[in-house]
Amino acid sequence: MTDKVRYELTDGVAVITIDNPPVNALGHAVRVGLSDAIARFEADDDAKAALILGAGKLFLGGADISEFGKPPKDPWLPEIIGRMESSPKPVVCAIQGAALGGGLEVALGCHYRLAIKGAKLGLPEVNLGIIPGAGGTQRMPRVTGVKAALEVIPAGGTVSAERAVEIGLADRLAEGDPREAGLAYAKELIETDAAPRPVGKLACPQHDAQAFEEARALWSKKNRGEVSRLASIDAVEAATRLEIEPGLAEERRIFNEMMDTPQRAGLIHAFFIERKTAKLSEIEGVAPREVRKIGVIGGGTMGAGIATAALTRGLDVTLVERDDASAEKAAATIAKNLDGAVKRGKLSEAQRDAILNDAFRTATDYYALSGTDLAIEAVFEDMEVKKQVFAELDRVMKPGAVLATNTSYLDVNDIARSTSRPSDVIGLHFFSPAHVMKLLEVVVADDTANDVTATAFALAKTMGKTAVRAGVCDGFIGNRILSAYRASADRMVLAGASPYQVDRAVKAFGWPMGPYEMGDLAGLDIGYATRQRKAATRDPRDIVPTWADELYHLGRLGQKTGRGYYIYAEGQRGGQEDPEVEALVAKAREEQGITPRDFSDEEIQRRYMAAMVNEAARVVEEGIAQRPLDVDVTFLYGYGFPRWRGGPMHWADTVGLTELLADIERYAEEDAFFWQPAPLLWRLASDNKKFASLNG
Repeated sequence: MTDKVRYELTDGVAVITIDNPPVNALGHAVRVGLSDAIARFEADDDAKAALILGAGKLFLGGADISEFGKPPKDPWLPEIIGRMESSPKPVVCAIQGAALGGGLEVALGCHYRLAIKGAKLGLPEVNLGIIPGAGGTQRMPRVTGVKAALEVIPAGGTVSAERAVEIGLADRLAEGDPREAGLAYAKELIETDAAPRPVGKLACPQHDAQAFEEARALWSKKNRGEVSRLASIDAVEAATRLEIEPGLAEERRIFNEMMDTPQRAGLIHAFFIERKTAKLSEIEGVAPREVRKIGVIGGGTMGAGIATAALTRGLDVTLVERDDASAEKAAATIAKNLDGAVKRGKLSEAQRDAILNDAFRTATDYYALSGTDLAIEAVFEDMEVKKQVFAELDRVMKPGAVLATNTSYLDVNDIARSTSRPSDVIGLHFFSPAHVMKLLEVVVADDTANDVTATAFALAKTMGKTAVRAGVCDGFIGNRILSAYRASADRMVLAGASPYQVDRAVKAFGWPMGPYEMGDLAGLDIGYATRQRKAATRDPRDIVPTWADELYHLGRLGQKTGRGYYIYAEGQRGGQEDPEVEALVAKAREEQGITPRDFSDEEIQRRYMAAMVNEAARVVEEGIAQRPLDVDVTFLYGYGFPRWRGGPMHWADTVGLTELLADIERYAEEDAFFWQPAPLLWRLASDNKKFASLNG
């Protein structure tokens, strides 16, 4: 035994308890203790059955992340599971809280599985760029069948205790204390003289060609370019044709192949950096202000989304609109959002009704916000309109309340200093739809108090968001960088690339949408308004996409009007290419005397990413983003950057900063205005360092 694993004999049951807080991870000490406990059980004549338990709130949480990247140490988890499975006496486990990854693989090595209500069971390894490596892809299909296994394993998702019993992943459902329930089950097995039931001895699951075809099609489209999900499907398919030992060998072969891919490094990077964004010296040890009641000003798509996100996380919300009709429309939108949460199983009908009856209200008078702890303004993106809102908030809100703006671009310092309490003002830039998107840019103004910043990060946690600290500039982190790589796309289109080729190349890189598809989704009026706002200060050497302005003037604003860069047929999600857009682009080239040239998809991808990373390097050097990892998290959670690439800064480190700098210097020979190497990129490349060296 080790101090992480306890062994005790109770009424003929060897109770083996894993106690490795906080999540009972299967680190080296746990594996040693578990191996010793199984050996002791086998030799203990008084023990007729064994019960595997996890101490605390969950069963077993999988691998110990502190061991990631280090040489493996014996005992090896697959061997421990194999020994459990071959035990001549019954081994049962009681699963509470969660059995994830290696934790579920341990459970599958047991002969009988009891799931406590509220537990979640899953194999999330694909989310880290690998596949289950201790038998999960071979044993799960043997107890659930192929179709259920393909619903869980490639998704890296979880199933409820009830669903686990339904599909055969668990044998029984129980309530209450897992030790008591597990002991009762183990004693019943002893009394009925139940034999061990090793999963590995079960017959190979029946092959389902249609299920495999559908799974491969789904994940090829949904996670474009990601290899681990497709590899996990291959491993499940191996279970249909191989007995357990050769099947485990094939799983291990695929597992090792995934361990060697750059995608694993990217996904591991993404996993770790999310936890670092809230580690900021300015809020270390700073207590946040209490926030239980919030106000939302504006009930459009963004405001209603913010209100929905807050309500589903237990906050009390008052939404202010300009008149009763607008307030009723906002309330209907929020009710519809909550209905969607019920359909997805995120809320019960009773919870939805309680929220609408007790925790949510609308108003047309700012005085309704006088008792709230924090207000979030989500009105039209116009400085004067926002200042009018903040004047009202300044007038009615209680001392110590936080005043937040959801602006995407505007100067938060200017907004803050228009009030009598600039230290209470902060930017909270949500991403639409706010009740779905995970990113929250916390925009810290010059006068923002540290406890207000701490409050923003605490609120993000409450609302289930990943918060990133941003400084004040036009567009903050994400939209400022977006403007640079979107400008690179416009330059390529003017030089000869088709907007549709750019979109295809960008999606082939792994993005869910190309820049012109994204423009249609957001609305081409947004881009037009931004160009108009910047027109007075625009450098004459900059390129204006005049074809986009013409689309705006034609009323072709994207998906909401049925036509933008693409033509959208009613009832269809995707759009069709529009030859009239190509004609508008050709007209712009002719007016500027440009002879179009061909671009390869690889060159499009390289220029697109070079512009992104170059601007990101400036954002980091200026302190708008405190670390490169903050840029990576912003793009992973707010802009759909392919997670398996780890984020734009990790991608740049992977391809090499020296090579990237050489690309930019080569592009500068044709356009020295746009392609100016960022000083930080130049220094790091000269010193043979990576962006990761700045993450701390």
